[in-house]
Amino acid sequence: MERHFATLWESVADVVGEEVAIVQGDLRRTWHDFDDRSSRLAAALSDAGVAPGSKVAEYLYNSPEYLETYFAALKVRAVPVNVNYRYLDDELLYLLDNSDAEVLVFHSSLGDRVARIRRRATKVRLFVEVDDGGPLIEGVTPYETLIEGHQPAPRIERSSDDIAMTYTGGTTGMPKGVMSRIGPGVDAILTSAPPLVGEAPVTDPASVAPLARRFADEGRRLVGLPACPLMHATGLAIGTFPSLTFGGAIVLLSGRGLDVDELWDAVERERVLSVTVVGDAFSRPLLHGLDHGRERDLTSLLVILSSGAMFSTEVKKGLHEHLPATLVLDFIAATEGAMGISYSSRDRPAVTGHFVPSPGVKVFTDEDREVVPGSGETGVVGVPGSIPVGYFKDEAKTERTFRVVDGVRYSFPGDWATVDIDGSLNLLGRGSQCINTGGEKVFPEEVEEALKRHPAVEDSLVFGVPDERFGQQVVAMVSPAPSAGLTVALDGDAVVDTLREELSSYKLPRQVVVVDVVPRAPNGKADYPTAKRLFGEAKGS
Repeated sequence: MERHFATLWESVADVVGEEVAIVQGDLRRTWHDFDDRSSRLAAALSDAGVAPGSKVAEYLYNSPEYLETYFAALKVRAVPVNVNYRYLDDELLYLLDNSDAEVLVFHSSLGDRVARIRRRATKVRLFVEVDDGGPLIEGVTPYETLIEGHQPAPRIERSSDDIAMTYTGGTTGMPKGVMSRIGPGVDAILTSAPPLVGEAPVTDPASVAPLARRFADEGRRLVGLPACPLMHATGLAIGTFPSLTFGGAIVLLSGRGLDVDELWDAVERERVLSVTVVGDAFSRPLLHGLDHGRERDLTSLLVILSSGAMFSTEVKKGLHEHLPATLVLDFIAATEGAMGISYSSRDRPAVTGHFVPSPGVKVFTDEDREVVPGSGETGVVGVPGSIPVGYFKDEAKTERTFRVVDGVRYSFPGDWATVDIDGSLNLLGRGSQCINTGGEKVFPEEVEEALKRHPAVEDSLVFGVPDERFGQQVVAMVSPAPSAGLTVALDGDAVVDTLREELSSYKLPRQVVVVDVVPRAPNGKADYPTAKRLFGEAKGS
């Protein structure tokens, strides 16, 4: 059997067809429904000329249609392409053009943007509209019409070398498509998911379907809830692939934002085993909901998974107090490679930014010299092994990110770290956001975490602004914690004063702007450009 998600999911549908695969509010779709609808959509894609390697763009909120479209594209060996649903006209047009998308599947509530760029998106041969209550575009094919008008596509052989592509925005420049082979992604799920429920890693794809059937018979199905957007790699790859691959169910929230009560209600009602988040941006509100919400039976929740942003020790400890049997697995990872993992339990809470490296991961200096454990020297993290092929249409960036050192090909996503004497990593932050102030390097994440430890601070972003004397000046944007019970405005300078015994003086923010909500993308990642703009407006610069 091929190491391919479409082939595995088809085999699972054959043995657990009557089990629920997708839940969103009152909607429940079985594995038979999931496979059948995806197969009909796959037939429609083929009729439209979609061939192996063709790109199918998904401009969708979290929904069953997102997963069906992804499955359908894989079925015909096409390449699903994620599109950020916050993109406006020019950003949307750029991504469609850059990805060579031939199909765009979109929610009707986003249709006004699609309508404005439709004639300029000359590579797109098929526009498919998912009705979510927005105005429908004349002449565009309705999603349900395609499904109703086609018979299921026949099953085909596929290759583990088929390409998956994830567009990642990073922090600078336009988003780039990261190309990866599907086979290694399958291998990662087969080896990592079963141990979460006490099973041995799987090496033979043919054994997946029988295991899925056994999980169903024993009442141990992997029920996952991705709290973050599916258009983000954390939400899709971590939040859905393990559950789908082993015949479990995916529970999607109905709201377009994070509704904490809806999430905890769903965990209780659906007996969710795993919740996937993006660091503190999701976890702090979830903890606040537990602190101030009603009592629920959350004993089904085995693990909270996170990646993509810092997940502070204080928040993990708070979650463990409410969920004493729940593990927190915090992945230090980027679309370009998985660097390591942090394990946190009630008895052994993890230190923020401290990780066990993945096999073969090393830290290198600017001269490609390996950092000596325990030396205190900083370097950039290199990831070997099953790493992406490269960036779509960007050979220069591919050469910079994926390099050979001492005969081994590594991915260098740009994260800086130190190495402890025991080989564990201390993450400092992404080099592209490093602040150079008077020749000193300041990693924003370190200062942000220190600020967030203040009881009156809910969230923070730290960045550099031009400074005539030092090149850059460290500044901060903070939002007040709702639980702090402040009767006066939060004093940012007073918060910074509390850090003087914790951080070196050059790391302390020289200016602080207080906002109601620190700007972040829907996936929880820091929105530094917006933060810098708001800072400039507040300071009149």
